[in-house]
Amino acid sequence: MTGVVTIDERIDHLLGEFPPSSTDAVTFLGAQFDQGLAWAHFPEGDGGIGGTPADHLRVLQRLAHAGAPSAANRNVIGYGMVAPTLVVHGTEEQRRRYLRPLFTGEEIWCQLFSEPGAGSDVAALSTRAVRDGDEWRIDGQKVWTTLAHVSAFGLLIARTDPDVTKHRGMTAFLVDMRATGVEVRPLYQITGEAEFNECFFNDARVGDDQRLGDVGDGWRVALTTLMNERVSIGGTVPSRGSGLIGEAVSIWRDRWSARSDRHAQAMRSELLAAWVRNEVARLTNWRASDLRRAGTPGPEGSAAKLVFAEENQRTSALCVDLLGADGMLYCSTYPLVRPTESAFNSADPRKAFLRMRANSIEGGTSEVMRNIIGERVLGLPGEPRVDKDLAWKDVPRS
Repeated sequence: MTGVVTIDERIDHLLGEFPPSSTDAVTFLGAQFDQGLAWAHFPEGDGGIGGTPADHLRVLQRLAHAGAPSAANRNVIGYGMVAPTLVVHGTEEQRRRYLRPLFTGEEIWCQLFSEPGAGSDVAALSTRAVRDGDEWRIDGQKVWTTLAHVSAFGLLIARTDPDVTKHRGMTAFLVDMRATGVEVRPLYQITGEAEFNECFFNDARVGDDQRLGDVGDGWRVALTTLMNERVSIGGTVPSRGSGLIGEAVSIWRDRWSARSDRHAQAMRSELLAAWVRNEVARLTNWRASDLRRAGTPGPEGSAAKLVFAEENQRTSALCVDLLGADGMLYCSTYPLVRPTESAFNSADPRKAFLRMRANSIEGGTSEVMRNIIGERVLGLPGEPRVDKDLAWKDVPRS
């Protein structure tokens, strides 16, 4: 690629050498990574060229238009959450080992943060990691772990020092999900799928070379992941009129456009209002993507995630309303199955209506997003935190 300097020239070279229509997904994505177009805003050697998030958005748009495979759809947690965390906190050896097979989808990743007693308050977690020579012994339980059942590796936060405050006593690890002492059990949801799981660790062993960041620095690692998760969930920039709002327009054209009664006029008004809200959110995310820097995103990710959750729920409900009685009939694949598509997308608007109930919980609840916006954007006083100065072991637990 001598002399190739612009993003568009790099993309042209990739598409010319590896036509998406005749190249298998793993080969194409591997070439994309090697040419620095996996995450254009990442450093060179880590799947990037040291560009900007706007460069990365340009790559995504052009490759999607060309029909190229999507790394995000193949490895949603790894692509949007684990990879940015590895770039910020990982050693050179960890980045070289994990980023490329993560991007190609050869190694699926999951995120092991939430626990039965630590959901929105991740820092309250109680899974323990105890040092044992060159290894760490891990015991505890995680829950709501998306794609754990198909994951090769997981990013885990564990309690390593119970004698300090909860935010200071955690450490991050890269865990082999198929190792001895790791058990994954499916949790079935309203869609009939089991896309997330509960995970048990019983004397699971992790080498110290699989520690991510310094001992006790787990909260900073987790924050990087969580902020990127919110951008990954809510900060994507779809093409105009795509997704659920496009589905709503399609249903309108098929079922309502020939009608002129008052009910149809009222539904048309709802559809137009939904279009405006979706387009405002899309353009706002586009502007935020242009301004965003690599590393740990700011509170704009929380705002995008909040709007994404609420608008997805409203627009999917509109789709079901537009379907009328047919909206009550779930698709024929209802029997309990494992997901065969991205956890955040669905071709059936009735399935989407059910799945989108989770948007206001996963990746941080809408209440948490409002707290972040209130404190970090509006400068409002924080909520009372009575355990802020207590050692984790002294915090009352139910």
